[in-house]
Amino acid sequence: MPQIDKVLIEKITEEVKKQLEKNEKFIPVGVSNRHIHLSQEDLYKLFGDGYNLTKYKDLSQPGQFAAKETVTIRGSKGKFERVRILGPVRKNTQIEISISDGFKLGMTPLIKESGDIGNTPGIIIEGPKGKIEKDNGVIAALRHIHMPIDYARKHGFNNGDMVAVLIEGMRKTVFYNVLIRVSDKYNLEMHIDMDEANSSGLKNGDRVRILEK
Repeated sequence: MPQIDKVLIEKITEEVKKQLEKNEKFIPVGVSNRHIHLSQEDLYKLFGDGYNLTKYKDLSQPGQFAAKETVTIRGSKGKFERVRILGPVRKNTQIEISISDGFKLGMTPLIKESGDIGNTPGIIIEGPKGKIEKDNGVIAALRHIHMPIDYARKHGFNNGDMVAVLIEGMRKTVFYNVLIRVSDKYNLEMHIDMDEANSSGLKNGDRVRILEK
């Protein structure tokens, strides 16, 4: 084989490797509309003793699903009907809304990591078999990236890191304070709410890039 052909092949191979590495650094986006996670106890209060959620569709994270069931959430100024329940049931009930949703409900949700519901606003939840009033549980979820362990190790990220993420396009944006959550149970995906998606022109399946540390 002529020497020039070998050089050309090496250059092409190197360029392909660079492109693969570049593409690997782009992270798919999942946009979350308002939704609710219910505890087993609250599920029974709203839908009846012994009730089980009915899967509507699987979500991107393993074991997570959107249920067919919905509820109404009510604040001091307004309400949202047909709020989707996400399963499976959790230890504590948690309601995730956007800041804009809070205006209609008459409350200001705190920006919190999922699961941290201490000192958060409460809300009324209405189901077909009952109504409950929660003293806390309403959050605006802190934007975050679900990251598998092998990906985190390869790229030097640790659970709890805060990173900046670049969004290209007409509404080019940098999101700071994006939480990295690492687990062997995760698929790679960044989660943002509707306010954040609308501000940056993002939609489900778009890809973003973590800026270098």
